Amino acid sequence: MLIRYKKTFEKIAMGLLSFMPNEKDVKKLQQTMKQYESDDDWHLYLWKEGDDIIGLVGICQNGDSAFEILHLTVNPSYRNQGVGKAILKALKEHYPDSTFTPSKEVEPFFSKIEEEIFQDG
Repeated sequence: MLIRYKKTFEKIAMGLLSFMPNEKDVKKLQQTMKQYESDDDWHLYLWKEGDDIIGLVGICQNGDSAFEILHLTVNPSYRNQGVGKAILKALKEHYPDSTFTPSKEVEPFFSKIEEEIFQDG
């Protein structure tokens, strides 16, 4: 289930974001979190299964209905189980009339599942 980020989830969100290649440095990670918390165009969502938060997706609004997917990460224990795909599918359902483009970091995964999720309608 996709849930909107709240400050109470900061530690888990930072932990998940730290799996992204460009977010290894603590100062960079803190800057990214601050951006999500303060910029109205940046939106952070967490993925919850049962009682556990196991994934995260961060997007930036680049127009009325255009978004860039900046971050997409899943706890390594849950990878290769369709979680990333489920997160993007839920994101598309949350913003049904929007277009999504991936950041450079997200593009390799996005290109694998793009047709299935984002071009079916």
